[in-house]
Amino acid sequence: MRSLLPCGRFIEIYIRCNVDEYLKRDPNGLYKKALSGLIKDFTGLSSPYEAPETPELIIDTESYTVQICVNMIEKYLISNSIIPDKNISR
Repeated sequence: MRSLLPCGRFIEIYIRCNVDEYLKRDPNGLYKKALSGLIKDFTGLSSPYEAPETPELIIDTESYTVQICVNMIEKYLISNSIIPDKNISR
C-alpha cells in the first residue's frame, strides 16, 4: 500500500496486542468462534498474521489506556504536521 501513495501520504500504525488479550476484548465472540472451528482462516489463529516490518508508530495497547494510546497517535500526527496542534491559537 505504501508504494501506491506519494511519499509521506501513508502512515502505518501497528496496534500491538497478544491473542490472549484479543480474546478478552472480543465483544462479538469472533475469536471464540474461530477457536471452536466455526470460522475458518481467522487471521492470527488459523491463518498467519505478519506484524508490520517498518510502521511509523507502534501502539502497545496492553501497556496503555485507550486515552494514552489516542494521545500517542495524536502527538505523532501533530509532530509530523499531518494534523494541526489544537493547543496552538492562530
